[in-house]
Amino acid sequence: MISAVRWHGDAVRIIDQTLLPAEYREIDLRTLDEVAEAIRSLRVRGAPAIGIAAALGLVASLRPFLDEEPAAFRARLERHAATLRTTRPTAVNLAWALERVLRVARDHRDTSNRGPWERMRAEATAILEEDQELCRRIGEAGLELIPDRGVVMTHCNAGALATGGIGTALAPIYLAAERRRVVRVVVTETRPLLQGSRLTAWELQRAGIDVTVISDNAAASTMPRLGVDLVLVGADRITARGDVANKIGTYGLAVLARHHGVPFYVAAPYSTFDFSIESGDRIPIEERSAEEIRRGFGTLTAPEAVPVFSPAFDVTPAELVSAIVTDRGVLRPPYTESLRVLAAGRAASRG
Repeated sequence: MISAVRWHGDAVRIIDQTLLPAEYREIDLRTLDEVAEAIRSLRVRGAPAIGIAAALGLVASLRPFLDEEPAAFRARLERHAATLRTTRPTAVNLAWALERVLRVARDHRDTSNRGPWERMRAEATAILEEDQELCRRIGEAGLELIPDRGVVMTHCNAGALATGGIGTALAPIYLAAERRRVVRVVVTETRPLLQGSRLTAWELQRAGIDVTVISDNAAASTMPRLGVDLVLVGADRITARGDVANKIGTYGLAVLARHHGVPFYVAAPYSTFDFSIESGDRIPIEERSAEEIRRGFGTLTAPEAVPVFSPAFDVTPAELVSAIVTDRGVLRPPYTESLRVLAAGRAASRG
């Protein structure tokens, strides 16, 4: 299984996902600018992987400054974290992971910077290792939703490239394959940057899993024609009532699934839930550069003078979500009740 992000020597090593599927290249990130650019430009992407990269990247970016005065070092730590926090506003894992690392540094002030820095590195590494386990648990929980010889439709990329482990939405598919169950996956291209065709299809084919790519606007006719049994997607943020922010196009897919009587499932670890937000209309939606639509892969495909609206995410209302697959089991409606239990469990584990 590929590793989208990991600690390597004194750097964060990632797969440069902007080059896939044409070229597989790993790059090392050491400076604040390198980490921030990699997150903004989608060299590393996917809510869990973004959080891991930010946590590890914060640690790597501070290594050259260990000889600073402790007060100056702590001030630099806060500045670096603030910069990374603004790189992708929608994915809640980013701020969550940074806060975990910051909390460790704030709670352990030594006369030297080496002690807090080592504890930060240990905490960031723990976030990565925990995510690997969370992905596995999501896979185990979601297995019950996938019938043998089932046809699964997915959107964007919520696999190994988007996490520290085997993925969220793709985790049940990988575990089904491990158990020699036959699964066919239908992947939407996921415009405008084609994370479905470029990334999901690449990693599933690499794992020997039957995968078919369709254009986004073929999803409606494909559901009945190919006998899609379920739609399974990831998430970048889930609110206290179960509204789901995910890659743009997810909302439309949920509407189509409801029309065709196809279950629509969301898979995410507990770190993706934001219980401070009740409704999806309060989720900050990142808007990307117009050039990603106007000339996403080099060729001009819209007139230069025509305005472009390019939200990176949309919000699927809770009433369209059949179930949410988490590392702590499958949650069913009403989500205000099932998520209240999840929130209580998360608070208890932090305590």
